[in-house]
Amino acid sequence: MRDAVSLERALEHVDALFHVAADYRLWARDPNEIMRANADGTRCVMQAALRRRIERVVYTSSVATLRVSDATDPVDEKAPADEASTIGVYKRSKVAAERIVEQMVAQQGLPAVIVNPSTPIGPRDIKPTPTGRIIVQAATGKMPAFVDTGLNLVHVDDVAQGHLLALERGRTGERYILGGDDVPLRGMLATIARMVGRRPPSIELPRWPLYPIALAAQGVAQLTGREPFVTVDALRMSRYQMFFSSAKAQRELGYCARPHVDGLRDALDWFRANGYLR
Repeated sequence: MRDAVSLERALEHVDALFHVAADYRLWARDPNEIMRANADGTRCVMQAALRRRIERVVYTSSVATLRVSDATDPVDEKAPADEASTIGVYKRSKVAAERIVEQMVAQQGLPAVIVNPSTPIGPRDIKPTPTGRIIVQAATGKMPAFVDTGLNLVHVDDVAQGHLLALERGRTGERYILGGDDVPLRGMLATIARMVGRRPPSIELPRWPLYPIALAAQGVAQLTGREPFVTVDALRMSRYQMFFSSAKAQRELGYCARPHVDGLRDALDWFRANGYLR
């Protein structure tokens, strides 16, 4: 995404651009890799869009750019986070990238609309994503314990539809949360267990004893290059209820998300059909 020549070549004869690509890792041996891909890469893509005079841009940001709290009240678009107080390099990179887009809209006339998906779930999660890994582990009985938190779960197909609606109806320079249902992790795991006929994990772990384990896991990961099974940033983030409101997208775009259980069911069906649940 940082090769200006290839970007301009790719955008030749293009009217509309969806910039969806990102490095979605919560940990990397070199954290600057994530920042370069997500922030510097976004700048390069948007500069190419300006040079090619693209008529319409939809930039895929994230609810990671919004300020969350340990309360259960859902957050809306009026609560942007600042990079300095954001937990984890992935979230910091997305905040930096969103600010780049906003500045280019204000200063250079970039015709961009910003969308902020919450936690997409559903089919075709090939890698899988961090959330997809939780679904697979829960469905295969490999998650005996958990640290509770709050998530906003949305079917990935509804997020895709939200992008199209933002292209057609979104206001330039505005951000729109594309979310679904606010769900405690405990409830999500119970639903998955019910769908696959297993018992849900019954051990809810406190956070504080896990910090030394997370530090040790990160130390091993630095040596091996393999992603740690738990990180300090993940524990810090789990303190917060990541609940969000999509009312603005519903009101201005006509956005509508199906129940999150449909996304979980479709995710499980896809993982099962593709051999992830062995």
